[in-house]
Amino acid sequence: MSRRTIAIGLKIPDNEAYTALTALRRLGVEVARLERAVIWQFEDAGDERDFVARVERNETLFNQNKHELQVLEAGEPRSGETWIEELGAHDNVRGHLGGKGIAGITRARRFVAWRLFATHGEPAGAATVNDAVTKLLCNPAIERARIG
Repeated sequence: MSRRTIAIGLKIPDNEAYTALTALRRLGVEVARLERAVIWQFEDAGDERDFVARVERNETLFNQNKHELQVLEAGEPRSGETWIEELGAHDNVRGHLGGKGIAGITRARRFVAWRLFATHGEPAGAATVNDAVTKLLCNPAIERARIG
């Protein structure tokens, strides 16, 4: 059994990320660019060689026309990034995956990732990410933030 982590982002314009970016700027958070992705952490008993193909076949998670998938080796938020998780969320594989499941996957955790970038394209610093989490990206009454 292996833990595998992926990020599924949009390759089409992301209106939600754009709206969050403009809101953060209005709130005084200095951020030049903002990217959003859905992070999935899976417990997988399947073969690593066909892992990506198995995930991409689940149309609830992945649409090749609008999504891009990236395997994240570290399994933790990257520099300038926060992962937001709903409190009390269950590792309900069938519920998360539209009732279909993915062969070999026994557990699934879902996060929304926000990656902030500074003026010259470098990932935003921890203070900026914390500011964005506190002011907009995370509702502590129902969510928890993990910061890279």
